[in-house]
Amino acid sequence: MHSVFSIQKKHRLFTQTAALLTLVSLRAPTHTSAFAPSSLLLPSVVTPLFLSTAATMPETLQVVQLPCLKDNYGYLLHDTTTGATAAIDTPEAGPYQAELRARGWTLTHIFNTHHHWDHTGGNLELKSSDVLIYGPATETIPGIDRPLRGEDEFEFGGSKVQVIDVGGHTKGHIAYYFPDERKVFVGDSLFALGCGKMFEGTPEQFWSSLKRLRNLPDETMVYCAHEYTQSNAKFAQSVEPGNAELLERVKVIAAQRARGQSTVPSSMGLEKRTNPFLRCDVSDELRANVGVRAGDSDAEAFAKVRQAKDTFRG
Repeated sequence: MHSVFSIQKKHRLFTQTAALLTLVSLRAPTHTSAFAPSSLLLPSVVTPLFLSTAATMPETLQVVQLPCLKDNYGYLLHDTTTGATAAIDTPEAGPYQAELRARGWTLTHIFNTHHHWDHTGGNLELKSSDVLIYGPATETIPGIDRPLRGEDEFEFGGSKVQVIDVGGHTKGHIAYYFPDERKVFVGDSLFALGCGKMFEGTPEQFWSSLKRLRNLPDETMVYCAHEYTQSNAKFAQSVEPGNAELLERVKVIAAQRARGQSTVPSSMGLEKRTNPFLRCDVSDELRANVGVRAGDSDAEAFAKVRQAKDTFRG
């Protein structure tokens, strides 16, 4: 078992060689850096111990990405100063329990983004008297202790956390933004090159939510909850084939998936430049290809992009 001390010690070596390792593609089978060659960003994910031999991480806030179920990602956040450890959503308990044991960490928090079973299914199994569950105030979250709404703020370990209202996929969906660390955990509100289906919200609500996320700094790392990127890439290319950076990203994604690597996290700047759901109001090509008409609002344009994705069979 690797101790936290040994992980921190390795970090000093990893940060010296991270750029070189990124360029030659780390051997870790599921986690890589952001995509855009023009704005290379180093990965901030610590892969599970059973998958990885190298990673880069902040000194005080470590992020562990956990493959769960068929295509979900869960996350563990660990504050190395206080020992506080949070699960971001709980698709299932087993992967969390195994990783916590392997690292010698004790779970203290669960941060749920929305009520769907593949994000809350492990809550009650993971909860104890020492585990506090945070989640959206307007949704039914198993075991919830602290209901949250957009614009709420709280402290986790030594980090400030801002709650962002990202309703649309579900009405009460929230995201967790760590402004000092430039990280946002978005659940199913935003995916790499996509966004969640509009199960409960309205186009106006969902578009407003995506604009809140789009307003985050370009260097913000976006941690979404599913490995949908290659499917999303096919749709994105079909509606904006003239986007050169998107076409390059599609190639990178295909290579990553062929190696069995994760395409998550990405950067907000890259999403702004390539994700069709963040480009409804800026790309004439995209708007024309989904049938946006003169006089349509931006929310109506978003709805047409969402509808086009829902019926896409490419």
